[in-house]
Amino acid sequence: MAKVVIIGGGAAGLMAAVACKGGKITVIEKNARPARKVMITGKGRCNVTNNCDVPTLISNVASGGKFLYSAFNTFDSSDTMSFFENRGVPLKTERGNRVFPVSDKAVDIVDALTRAAEENASIKNGTAEEILTENGAVCGVKLSTGEIIPADAVILATGGKSYPRTGSTGDGYEIAKRLGHTVTDIRPSLIGLELKEGFCTRISGLTLKNIMLSLYKSGAKKPVYKELGEMLFTHTGISGPLTLSASAHIDGDPKDYFVCIDLKPALDESMLDCRLLRDFSEEKNRDLINALDKLMPKSLIPVIIKNAGIDPHIKVNQISKKDRASLISAIKNMHLNVIDLGPIEEAIVTRGGISTKEINSSDMSSKLIKNLYFAGEIIDVDAYTGGFNLQIAFSTGFLAGRSAVNKL
Repeated sequence: MAKVVIIGGGAAGLMAAVACKGGKITVIEKNARPARKVMITGKGRCNVTNNCDVPTLISNVASGGKFLYSAFNTFDSSDTMSFFENRGVPLKTERGNRVFPVSDKAVDIVDALTRAAEENASIKNGTAEEILTENGAVCGVKLSTGEIIPADAVILATGGKSYPRTGSTGDGYEIAKRLGHTVTDIRPSLIGLELKEGFCTRISGLTLKNIMLSLYKSGAKKPVYKELGEMLFTHTGISGPLTLSASAHIDGDPKDYFVCIDLKPALDESMLDCRLLRDFSEEKNRDLINALDKLMPKSLIPVIIKNAGIDPHIKVNQISKKDRASLISAIKNMHLNVIDLGPIEEAIVTRGGISTKEINSSDMSSKLIKNLYFAGEIIDVDAYTGGFNLQIAFSTGFLAGRSAVNKL
């Protein structure tokens, strides 16, 4: 009977175990409970996948979309949904085709996945230290305790470097490097943006809904990302759904990018001017800083007025057409300068990892070491928000698990 060792009991590793039919399967997991990171996805609700077809899955992969073609076609989002619903976890599809358990509890997903993996595999608590090879092929896994587990095939699915408290500490990269594999630059993705503007600290916690966020690379006329939705201010910059998605489009130095926010995307400039005139007519003798409460959150008003270059204490009946134009520009073109991405420890996913040039996309096998496979976030692929990253884990895990057993 073929002996397969899976290093990592997260989404990818457990799904690999599910696909390993007919072998002696061991999952090595450093945490007492598997799939810790899955437990916190979707704010504890678990955005398990995206209810879409394979071309849409690929189009939502920020880097490595073509590499995932075989994996997605082997196990797509409909397979993921069927897998969990057939195991007693009813699902629902929400805005943006995001799929969640009806219960809104990530633990239901984790329990179902763990039970399914345990049908084929034994889950061993421990930390893998090294993959052993002989004549260019894997032959075992050495644990930190010194114990050696013999293996005919090994699947490395240790995750990335984000959320290290869940077990993703980047140790898998070092294991792969020792085998000669290339690890591309590791950086955070789906993360908040740190900004140059100091006012963020003063309005930290403010959430903006139904705004348009555009991300530009300096010198470019067209945005690299533009979307309507929700964001929030933090002590150091901005976060929230729109920001997380925008961060996945930053390549190279974050300082080369800036954000523009349209606070009133439903109103063009002339419509917004009419709105201002109407509001001002009702507040003729008030200071400007006290006359915009109906238009925007109170804490944001001083920021917008300062950006517009207008005296905050000017009476609204003294505001000129030129002043209104400046105010409209500040409302519809709030310019924010990016200075950095947030820390990788807080990122939802890791960008970078094992180079896809050294992995066979048809079966997730190593091109360098025989019977070595990769699955999940450890690979240099990442996607936008919406359940796509978990689907990558399930798809690559399933393909790697099935391939490992079938080849043996």
